[in-house]
Amino acid sequence: MKHTRVKDLLNSNNTLHEVNAKGWVRTFRNNQFIALNDGSTINNIQCVVDFENTAEETLKRITTGAAISVTGNLVESKGAGQKYEIQVKKLEILGDSDAEKFPMQPKKHSLEFLRENAHLRVRTNAFGAIMRIRSVLSFAVHSYFQQKGFVYVNTPIITGADAEGAGEMFQITSLPLNNLPKNEEGNIDYKKDFFGKHTNLTVSGQLEGETFAMALGQIYTFGPTFRAENSNTSRHLAEFWMIEPEVAFNNLDDNMDLAEDFIQYVIKFAMDKCGDDLKFLEGRLLDEEKSKPQAERSEMALLEKLNFVLENNFKRVSYTEAIDILRDCTPNKKKKFQYIINEWGADLQSEHERYLVEKHFKCPVILFDYPANIKAFYMRLNEDGKTVRAMDILFPGIGEIVGGSQREERFDVLVEKMKALGIDEEELWWYLDTRRFGSAVHSGFGLGFERLVLFVTGMTNIRDVIAFPRTPQNADF
Repeated sequence: MKHTRVKDLLNSNNTLHEVNAKGWVRTFRNNQFIALNDGSTINNIQCVVDFENTAEETLKRITTGAAISVTGNLVESKGAGQKYEIQVKKLEILGDSDAEKFPMQPKKHSLEFLRENAHLRVRTNAFGAIMRIRSVLSFAVHSYFQQKGFVYVNTPIITGADAEGAGEMFQITSLPLNNLPKNEEGNIDYKKDFFGKHTNLTVSGQLEGETFAMALGQIYTFGPTFRAENSNTSRHLAEFWMIEPEVAFNNLDDNMDLAEDFIQYVIKFAMDKCGDDLKFLEGRLLDEEKSKPQAERSEMALLEKLNFVLENNFKRVSYTEAIDILRDCTPNKKKKFQYIINEWGADLQSEHERYLVEKHFKCPVILFDYPANIKAFYMRLNEDGKTVRAMDILFPGIGEIVGGSQREERFDVLVEKMKALGIDEEELWWYLDTRRFGSAVHSGFGLGFERLVLFVTGMTNIRDVIAFPRTPQNADF
């Protein structure tokens, strides 16, 4: 008999004579009531065992974490909080679970403990909800761009180019590390390496994406990226996923329009599809808030925060105006900020970004026209010669969630910027070709997917929104 998902059973419009369900035991009470979950929903279905006619040996094997198959009648439940339950006629143990050793007991575990058991944490309500939301958000990304006529491009994971110019990259080599070949100058001879040159894991697919935008008009990438930044914080991962659209003939205003429309679409998509999971996570967060001092509590509940983004137009503010606001604000004057804003040119921190969103404007904010010396080489230089056509989108509770720019399409200006930063023209000859042959105004942005999932789920540590986090000193599982 083909089994039916728990989600479909709970959403049935009427009782069914006989059904089969398969899943994992969450709890087993009074030798009679099984809470069964198969991952299709946050909700369990209650399975009522006829313990008088079930072998005692079988009853002993029904433990938390065990995989089972139940066959019986789907009937209206007599218990509160559930519409249907299964009156079990046949029960089969598919996989035993050692009840004493199984880490995911039916109680609240710390997030630190769950990270140590990342291979099993998805069996908890919280992580089941997070991963279902992540899946839906991933689908929403493709849905949005495909509806808009974008072409999905798979940019390379292995690259010889440093898109950000930061140098924080993981090196790729097949050379024997205990006997590295050297050239006549005494340096490592990368010509003998697998690719014949120095190569790394990519930090971004943007540069390659730009080349496709110059032929296909509008493209997007969505894939894994890597950064060897030794930051052991709640906001950093060494391996993460990036969404990067690039659009020919779009200027910075068009880019801001696209980013705002896109991010509101994917959030609404998740809210429409993941109502039960979001309500569960909101309740979980509200419980956590009760244990915090009043000053540290969030001003908005999870669903209120998501609606805040959907219901407010994003305020567009120049970097210069933002600096003036921050320099004159009370937290800055009273030195409540960790990083005091004294002058134009400062690189804004999360505390500054959140102040602008949550306290000053009280809506999502798009900052634009940043100082050239704190932004990447490929951003278009403004006529003032000191700012570039960059943009960052700032959200409540999280700060920057999107970063983008109008790209520098002028060959001579781009070459001068590369020279000033010591970027090798020969290394990026192919990128410069896009400015030699039919260059045009174009723009794009990058959105770290985990940062988006973090915002939508309300979690506070980015390690909790990816299946197996990769961080300094940690590559388990």
